[in-house]
Amino acid sequence: MDDSSRRRALLDKIAVGLSGLCLLHCLLLPFVVALLPFLGQLENDHMHKELLVFVIPVSVIALTVGFRRHGQASVIYWGAAGLIILIIGALVVHDLYGLFADRAMTITGSFVLAFTHFRNFRLAKKDLQSIPQ
Repeated sequence: MDDSSRRRALLDKIAVGLSGLCLLHCLLLPFVVALLPFLGQLENDHMHKELLVFVIPVSVIALTVGFRRHGQASVIYWGAAGLIILIIGALVVHDLYGLFADRAMTITGSFVLAFTHFRNFRLAKKDLQSIPQ
């Protein structure tokens, strides 16, 4: 595996991890709040905007590098769809429709983005294995 392939694989892994963090944040926060009443004020805390600062650049770089390797445009389309869902959830839905709608959008966007990064990783790895040495 050459240096650029390792960097691309690392970016995909980081992006999947960040998507997973978004997912865990949305799924676990209600349980944490329910179990720890003195932290009830955290229910309205909104971390999604801050996470987007990391998720967007890592995802864009990882998906672009992977696309250059394997050429499957669907990875770009699905990645963009996942990011758009996350962005709309964090910037629009949270304020207009509340926490539940925001979480639903974040969970959906995180699943789409995580699956896309997984697929991007697999396609690029498959493409590397098909190159004669």
